[in-house]
Amino acid sequence: MSKFKSKKDTSLPAVNTASLPDIVFMLLFFFMVVTVMREDELKVENRLPQADQIEKLDKKYPISYIYVGKPTKSLEDRYGTEARLQLNDKFADISEIQAFINAERGALLEALVPKLTVSLKVDREANMGIVSDIKKELRKASAFRINYTTAAGEATGNLD
Repeated sequence: MSKFKSKKDTSLPAVNTASLPDIVFMLLFFFMVVTVMREDELKVENRLPQADQIEKLDKKYPISYIYVGKPTKSLEDRYGTEARLQLNDKFADISEIQAFINAERGALLEALVPKLTVSLKVDREANMGIVSDIKKELRKASAFRINYTTAAGEATGNLD
């Protein structure tokens, strides 16, 4: 009998991770294909006024949208028929614009903050008083790059 016994390797074999990067990339591509970029859900009527001298806005700079109009038919009983302000996916008061602009700036890179453009999408039937109030709040928030979104067409079509 020998004094020394051979030790058997009783530990578990190492996990093979060779296929792990393939699985990770497959999941990454799956989520890239099935993910839908979220758009704002309009809760206000937004028939844009027509203009004949329009210019397309560059998409290379950040744009924040403010929607103004009457609540849609399904929301009229809850919110009335007066023109309302919509920031992202919820109705808001004019006093909330500064917080909205600051939140939008906070989500941007520092180099893009001065290039933030606020695009007003105002219904053609909306009162200009609410637009004037919005512009005052934007000035208080130091948001001076303002754009009015319109539809292409003859400006005389707004008289209907």
